[in-house]
Parts: sequence; C-alpha cells; structure tokens
Amino acid sequence: MTDTYTPPKVWAWETKSGGQFANINRPIAGATHDKDLARGEHPFQLYSLATPNGVKVTVMFEELLAAGHTGAEYDAYLINIGEGDQFGSGFVDVNPNSKIPALMDSSGDKEVRVFESGAILLHLAEKFDAFLGPKENRAEMLSWLFWQMGSAPYLGGGFGHFYAYAPEKWEYPINRFSMETKRQLDVLDRQLAENTYISGEEYTIADIAIWSWYGALVLGRLYDAAEFLDVESYKNVLRWAKEIDSRPAVDRGRKVNRAWGEPSEQLRERHSAEDFDTKTQDKLEPSEG
Repeated sequence: MTDTYTPPKVWAWETKSGGQFANINRPIAGATHDKDLARGEHPFQLYSLATPNGVKVTVMFEELLAAGHTGAEYDAYLINIGEGDQFGSGFVDVNPNSKIPALMDSSGDKEVRVFESGAILLHLAEKFDAFLGPKENRAEMLSWLFWQMGSAPYLGGGFGHFYAYAPEKWEYPINRFSMETKRQLDVLDRQLAENTYISGEEYTIADIAIWSWYGALVLGRLYDAAEFLDVESYKNVLRWAKEIDSRPAVDRGRKVNRAWGEPSEQLRERHSAEDFDTKTQDKLEPSEG
C-alpha cells in the first residue's frame, strides 16, 4: 500500500466500506424492517444460508437423521443475507446478532432459540447424545470446537474478505491473513497426522465445524484460493477433508439452503428427506412470510 491512513480521534460511519457486502454492513444492530419468519411442522426450525457456518448445522441435522435420530427432523428456510433478510424483525427475534444460522427448538416443554453455529452444534449433540465422542475425551473435542469458532474470523472475516471480497487487493492485509490461515492449516495438519479425526478416532461435532470451513477451503470450494494457499501441501488435512466429504449426510447437508452454483447442488428449502430427490428446485423456492 502506498497511502497511509491516519485514524480520526473518533471513528464515524460516514461512507460504506465498499466490497461485495457493503450494502449489509453497518455499525448498529436491530431490525430494519418487519417480516415474520415462516414456520413448518417439525420441532426444529432452521433459518440459514449454505455458507460455512450454515453448512455446519445442516450437516449436523442430516448426520443425526442418518444415525437414526428421527426426532431431529427439521424445516430449513433460506435467509438471503445479500438481500438483508437477516435484518427482518422475525429473524432478529431469533438471533439479535443478525447472523445465520439461527434455530428455534420446540422439541421440549418450552420453545428455545439457539444462535451461533457452535452453540447450535453443541445443543443438538447434547440433546441427542450424538457426535460428542468418548466422554473421557470431551475436553479435547470441545477445545477443537471452540478453536474453530475463534479461528473463523481470521479465515472468513480476514483472509476471505481481503483476498476475495475487498474492493481492492491490498498487500498488507492479504499477506497478514494468508500467513495466519496457513498457520491454522499447519495446526490442523499436525493434529491430523496422529489422529483419524480432529479430536481422536471418532467423528464429532468438532469435525463438522472445522470441515465446513477448512475442508471447503482445501477442497477448492472457498474463495478460489486453494492454489494460492498451496493446500496440496497439507496432506493430512486433505485426507481428512476428502473422507468427510464422502459421507452421504455431508453431501446432503451442504446442499441445504444453497442458492448458487449448479441447480443439482441447490436445495433452497428443506422440509423432508424426499426434497433431495426433487430434481426441479422451482417448487422449493424460498417461502414468503
């Protein structure tokens, strides 16, 4: 960079930040418009988009159902963040932070809201006693789950923003966040050199959370950055990512609430397992309400 920015004494939101998501970024919270959320018939109502954070939860639901937990049936509604759906009053009531995914759980005596993808994973895992790994290894598994939650801002908000979405390519932030992203890949590669899965020999919610970000990255599905980051050098991460990618529940989960790419890869709404057999997605356009 050639220009030097001198920060003002008090920062003020005077101009949009620029870039692909400038129209939805703002320094205040709360709803911008009134809009109720659609509701389906299942105990779990998910409002999301198939970004890495959204994919975590839909993969989790599909894994639960594949494991025989019939009580995990869910309705998934598309929240188009590019259009500002996350600022509708109904969505803000479920997640005051206006980020996807958000979940309403009416499976118990009292309906509860759950937001933040890691919290939703843990909520579902504890409810169904599934994908938690051995009890004696719980602290290790949770450490990796929270590692992912802490690392995502560096990968998505840092590297992804400056490499893929910023209005200009600035050398310093790209170098800074590329270095951190590669360090994180190295952390994973060293861990997976000695373990089949992230926290040991069992597939857990830590794998689901981390795969949705770093698996997508090394498989070439995130930011078009696989070659730039030399992901082929992280052989253990690639082995793990490909193994998880081959799971049928993962394949289904990554299609839910997807609104881009090949039509065969999109399931904008999900209300039953039969929806995956529907080849024409026109009947599954997002519901109004």
